[in-house]
Amino acid sequence: MTTSLLRRAAAEAVGTAALVAVVVGSGAQAAELSRDVGVQLLANSLATVFGLGVLIALFGPVSGAHFNPLVSLAAWLTRRGEFGSRDVAAYVPAQFAGGIGGAVLANAMFARPLVQWSGHDRAAGNLWLGEVVATAGLLMLIAGLDRTGRGHHAPVAVASFIGAAYWFTSSTSFANPAVTVGRAFTDTFAGIAPGSVGPFVAAQVVGAAVGLGLVALLFGVPRTLQEARS
Repeated sequence: MTTSLLRRAAAEAVGTAALVAVVVGSGAQAAELSRDVGVQLLANSLATVFGLGVLIALFGPVSGAHFNPLVSLAAWLTRRGEFGSRDVAAYVPAQFAGGIGGAVLANAMFARPLVQWSGHDRAAGNLWLGEVVATAGLLMLIAGLDRTGRGHHAPVAVASFIGAAYWFTSSTSFANPAVTVGRAFTDTFAGIAPGSVGPFVAAQVVGAAVGLGLVALLFGVPRTLQEARS
């Protein structure tokens, strides 16, 4: 692994860890301060919006601030030559490691066991549909901004979408396999039971495919893919 790729992978690990720490930590803090679930969700979503926006602005110039295996895979599929298989192979493990590390860090900050499997069952068809919608919207937004040369809007646009999706999707918008796996390691407000992780990730993969399909429909197939098919 080159020094440049190592640095970018490290940025993905640290950024994903920070994102999960924000999500889990704000959820734990909210649950300690209020018993009203609506207030808890509001606090959790606001902290996530602010934290995600800052992290994208900070790490974007280093690694692109993917923090999400599906975003990295989408970049590989749509930007071949700029983001290759070696990049994906470095980014994805870093993101999963970061997601788990962020949950462990949040547990430590709130004096909980470092690994505490979540008991928050999220196994229901309507929640899986919510994940399909949230992930499709996220991938469509990111790829659409990139395709139209407006990637500099990502810190505000992506954070705003995730904040909105907390409220308009039934699943509260995980939309990220690395974050989903990380949140299984904490039995707090933001946790997800290990048994619910698999179906959530499967729904996210479906959502990513739908989102990229919508981008191709609305913005056209990238030249790199057209060349690959010829």
